[in-house]
Amino acid sequence: MANTVSSLKRVRITEGRTEVNRIRKSRLRHQIRSLRRLLEAKDAKAATAIVPKTFSLIDRSAKWGIIKKNTAARYKSRITLRLRKLAAA
Repeated sequence: MANTVSSLKRVRITEGRTEVNRIRKSRLRHQIRSLRRLLEAKDAKAATAIVPKTFSLIDRSAKWGIIKKNTAARYKSRITLRLRKLAAA
């Protein structure tokens, strides 16, 4: 266990940041999950409406370091492909 004042403070800060990151990652997962459910239900109109909010959350998560930049790009790419496929059908 840490025993200097500065290291105890760092422990407190790390615990706080960990909690914030956990909340952000959970929010991201829920948003992606809700969009995927709309795509599976073939509800193109609702999915199109929720895409900007989802992409914004994906981009912010990449910026914060919750997910990596390429992971964010992959999520957005796959969502876009599925949405276009659904709109074409």
